[in-house]
Amino acid sequence: MLGGGAILSLFPPRRRSRSSPHSGRPAMACGTLLRLALSVSALCAACGAAFLYHDYCVLGAGPSGLQAAYFLQRAGRDYLVFERSHAPGSFFAIYPRHRKLISINKRYTGKSNGEFNLRHDWNSLLSHDPRLLFRRYSRQFFPHADAMVRYLEDFAALLELRVQYNTAIVHVTLDKDPQAWNGHYFVLTDQNRQNYKCSSLLVATGTWVPNVVNFPGSEYVEGYETVSINPEDFAGQTVLILGRGNSAFETAENILGVTNFIHMVSRSRVRLSWATHYVGDLRAINNGLLDTYQLKSLDGLLEGDLEDLAIVKDKKGKLHITLRFYLENRNTSAGIDSVTLPQDELDNFATRAPYDRVIRCLGWKFDFSIYNRSLRMMPGRGNKNKYPQIKPSYESRGTRGLFVLGTASHSIDFRKSAGGFIHGFRYTTRAVHRLLENRHHGVPWPSAVRPVTQLTNSIIKRVNEASGLYQMFGVLADIVLLRENATAFEYLEEYPVGILAELETQAGRNAPEGLFVVVMEYGRNFSGADKDVFYYNRAVGEAQHAWQSNFLHPVIYYYKRLPTEREMKLRPPDWPLPRPDAIHHIVEDFLTDWTAPNAHILPLRRFLENCLSTDLRSFFAESCFLFTLTRQKLPPFCQQGYARMQGLAGSERLRRHAVAAGLLEDFAAADFSGDKLPDGDQLLKDHVVPLRPLQHLVNAKDEL
Repeated sequence: MLGGGAILSLFPPRRRSRSSPHSGRPAMACGTLLRLALSVSALCAACGAAFLYHDYCVLGAGPSGLQAAYFLQRAGRDYLVFERSHAPGSFFAIYPRHRKLISINKRYTGKSNGEFNLRHDWNSLLSHDPRLLFRRYSRQFFPHADAMVRYLEDFAALLELRVQYNTAIVHVTLDKDPQAWNGHYFVLTDQNRQNYKCSSLLVATGTWVPNVVNFPGSEYVEGYETVSINPEDFAGQTVLILGRGNSAFETAENILGVTNFIHMVSRSRVRLSWATHYVGDLRAINNGLLDTYQLKSLDGLLEGDLEDLAIVKDKKGKLHITLRFYLENRNTSAGIDSVTLPQDELDNFATRAPYDRVIRCLGWKFDFSIYNRSLRMMPGRGNKNKYPQIKPSYESRGTRGLFVLGTASHSIDFRKSAGGFIHGFRYTTRAVHRLLENRHHGVPWPSAVRPVTQLTNSIIKRVNEASGLYQMFGVLADIVLLRENATAFEYLEEYPVGILAELETQAGRNAPEGLFVVVMEYGRNFSGADKDVFYYNRAVGEAQHAWQSNFLHPVIYYYKRLPTEREMKLRPPDWPLPRPDAIHHIVEDFLTDWTAPNAHILPLRRFLENCLSTDLRSFFAESCFLFTLTRQKLPPFCQQGYARMQGLAGSERLRRHAVAAGLLEDFAAADFSGDKLPDGDQLLKDHVVPLRPLQHLVNAKDEL
């Protein structure tokens, strides 16, 4: 029997309507067999061609696979997760080799808002269970990797996710069937030749195949995945490290104090995460070698194409670096004496000193080997070739119904946002689940409908709290769909901006009256490996210059109609969206707290009013009463509040504040009829404002 509490069917159901309550149940014939008390294993033995069916198959029980399983389980869907190891999170049981994660675990923020705190918790997965917050598993700012392993084990166990362990899927192909959800079933075969069928396939295997560069002498290179992590094994040695990412610097940091010197070579220049604002670049926790290099303490960095290198081993076991073209048409087996080295022609060649060890730290790539050609799983182009090609919806470009989750989906926002890391892909995984819910089960993207008077506050609340917008800046956006002549709006959270043109089909929501798109962005000229991000006057502090903001800040796009796919393709370079009808930047804030009345809220409100040609202010009841006497059209606040016998409730403290601010006349100062207003914070009840000249009231200030 299969583990993880999975309920299995032997044969896939025929295609059914979206509203069918029996999605994923066994066929009647299978039910008859089960009633005859035949076990699944006995049936499979009797018929080797039998398939175990699930609506959703998830490959990999790492963070993204478990996150997908959580959402599928909460929705009551038929799914199964396949994991080749005996426990979830097997990658973290080995990596990073030196066991210190670089994902921050900020336990204190000064706030109790759970959504806000997730902005600074880079390890927790999304769930309804407060016990499954990572801060309960580690007190360290940069946690030990074993804490992540324990966390993932508990996440799967406490939520009772259906995971089948010790099952390595070795082959995936298609079985075409016009009755299937996507026109075909996915057929999976494990190491025991057991076959499974599913209607949708979610690939969450990550990137775990080491990147290897082959060149003459590469057999002398040790891999990051196997090299010793005991610093004493490197005492008194000279080391060359191939690569310039966090794994390379992590390795260097571990042996920095015991080696003669360390050289590091890579094709590209070092990229510092604080300069690029990309979490995958070199983090400060690992950059000790930069100090020893710049302070001339023997260690150093070099740039060069690794494919042009060659390594020659001498009789003493020392490794000499040369160039590939020196070895062409030469017999290297005759020994190093017959090989021309660069220093023979250039006596100050940078790597002329021999090395004791060469270590490869070049990261990982996606495993394409298990996918049949029929799935057309192709690697990306250029520096994205370690990832499979996918659409902005995270669906494979070659096969409908195949979605890539987690680290392997990072091609969507490579070197731009956090989609390759837990604190980013926990949100993109949720987005994929919502897309599948609409496609297969007729469940539209979750939304909330509110009166237009709440528009400003809704946006301010989200930009100050939302973690998905904050972490997946420029990739996920809140969508505000205008309704009923802009008297109400529909709010959708964290929708992928790359498929904005497909909103109506992908999310099941319509945008007939125009829309706002709320995203978070850095300044477009602020980031870069060669940028000095600490330059003087790097911050913008005034609302009128908000468009020049460099740091992460909210940007609101307004469209009178939904952009088309052509407009999305022709959008300006480095823009997440096409040119809008209007755009508004909320000025950056040192505290990332966009609640200042004058700098943040007032400019936003006026922008929204200009786009909607309406008044979004709030008013006292007496101002709304005045408007009913002097205007043909009431502001929305009065239409939806005062005119429906609702309004802004007053108190003595609020009245005194309004008078001091010049928003109300001090009617209480005059003794009109001997009435006296109550003291304290009691509500103003039954207070009659005597009639005064109408023109005098018209000229009174009434804005809150």
